[in-house]
Amino acid sequence: MTAAARIWSVTARNLPEHADNLIHTDEGARAIGFGGALVAGTTVHAYLVHPIVEAWGADWLAEGTSTIEFLAPVEAGDRIDCVPVPADDGSVEVRAEVAGTLRARLVAWRGSPAGDGASCEGERLPDHLEPLDHGWIDYARRAGDDLALYSDSGFVHPCGWSSLANNVMIRHLVDGPWIHTRSRIVHHSAAMVGARRWSKRR
Repeated sequence: MTAAARIWSVTARNLPEHADNLIHTDEGARAIGFGGALVAGTTVHAYLVHPIVEAWGADWLAEGTSTIEFLAPVEAGDRIDCVPVPADDGSVEVRAEVAGTLRARLVAWRGSPAGDGASCEGERLPDHLEPLDHGWIDYARRAGDDLALYSDSGFVHPCGWSSLANNVMIRHLVDGPWIHTRSRIVHHSAAMVGARRWSKRR
């Protein structure tokens, strides 16, 4: 599928499971200076990727790359406009705007860039096996992404990868409130509900 990406809008929301990170509760966010609960970065990721998957379809889920940057808070109840901006190199930047103000951006392109896969130095964390169950479709739907491709075809929503990476952070690296600021994700093949996923931390 090679259709042009289209603007898509949604009202941002938090899900009950996000309360484990206090930044996604009013009390926790206000304690560190925000006006109210911040919407999870994984949810904003789900919104940003909607125009890309709508336009590029399953091919991008099987072989695509994206970089997501969270630049300013999004609060529950904010209306987010996801505005795609094509670039000359074939990539598309999707801008998450609230009342015309940029809050987050995703740059997506087809395929994997050269040089991907370099190892990092440092302590190796334990590998982890996790089933990719129906929740990886249902998460995005509950958050407001109404694209039918996932439920119709059984694909795992790409926001699942940032969510799984966040689980690594929570399990091994952070204690207390924290903020997701940036992710880079490379799709090596399409993931289907019912598969099992190994997390290998380099």
